[in-house]
Amino acid sequence: MSTRLPAVTVVGSINLDIIATADRLPTAGETIGSGVLSQQPGGKGANQAVAAARLGGTARMIGAVGSDSQGGVMLSALSSAGVDVSDVAVLDGAATGTALIVVDHDGENQIVVCPGANSGFALDGISFAPEETVLCQLEVGLPVVLEVARRATGFFVLNAAPAMDLPAELLERCDLVIVNETEYELITSLTGAKLVAVTYGAAGSAMFEHGVRVAEAHSVSVTVANTIGAGDAFCAGLVLALRSGLSYGDALAVANLVGADAVADPSSQPALGSLDSYVARVVSAGVGL
Repeated sequence: MSTRLPAVTVVGSINLDIIATADRLPTAGETIGSGVLSQQPGGKGANQAVAAARLGGTARMIGAVGSDSQGGVMLSALSSAGVDVSDVAVLDGAATGTALIVVDHDGENQIVVCPGANSGFALDGISFAPEETVLCQLEVGLPVVLEVARRATGFFVLNAAPAMDLPAELLERCDLVIVNETEYELITSLTGAKLVAVTYGAAGSAMFEHGVRVAEAHSVSVTVANTIGAGDAFCAGLVLALRSGLSYGDALAVANLVGADAVADPSSQPALGSLDSYVARVVSAGVGL
């Protein structure tokens, strides 16, 4: 394993998460009282960039916020976590992306995303270094993701969420695709992808090469506080672990630990240890590295 973590550039969404925590999730047409309201930085892209920085990687964020007060708060949160925000656009007259989230006592959630500035930015003036690892999601426009895939020459990763049909050009460019088990079932073309990591919640995670299961890792039992940022933390942990030279199975085990810490934290951008600390925990648990 390399002692120097790779530079990761995340292209994706930046949202304000408005969260209502209740005893249970409402059914259609139902009103539930006694909720607790909170607001915090979020968005899949921002969550992944923050996680990469907190794990010890060099993280750059490419995306957009609105010219409203929320945009300033999001930029401040990213910078405070150690993320380079020099390529985050501030769009005049646009609203910062917002996610409306309801979370129950088990950490399960319902989410409605209002993209705002996330749907209005372009890659004007943006370049990628050959050694940069680039991580995208699908909470921004597909044309933007396709353009990133064409410009970036380094290791290119797609967290294919939310699930949608993927153009052949994009899928062929991906060095790694990361999805959960539902997304893996919905995006049938992934069975032919070069490399796909799939998360299964309490059942752990697995790696597939051209549809063949080649590695897996067990999950870690934790008390669930919030599942919102867990998948994003897993993505950052897996990318850094793989690019540091870990095998598929060991990288999955490390990412599972990162995701478990995220689940146990009520924040969408949870506190995390260094990547080395998670590697050490994998070693102590008897997983070969």
